[in-house]
Amino acid sequence: MFTIEHEFDATLITLIDEGGTHLQGDVSINAFEDCVTVEQLDPRTDHVQKITFSLQQIRDLAAALDLPEGSYRLEGKP
Repeated sequence: MFTIEHEFDATLITLIDEGGTHLQGDVSINAFEDCVTVEQLDPRTDHVQKITFSLQQIRDLAAALDLPEGSYRLEGKP
């Protein structure tokens, strides 16, 4: 399950783990004009862990999801 909310300066996507066993905490993805952040609460430390991706890194990640094993570089305009 997931939710999508449009805020003033970002789009917030929340992924909610509804699998069977070994459930993970909710993942929040904030898409800003210049970057994308991914956040998840670490239950061991009770702190939110945050990763920031550049837009180029997000494009590379999206492309990588459909490619076989290897090393790649995207060329041209995004």
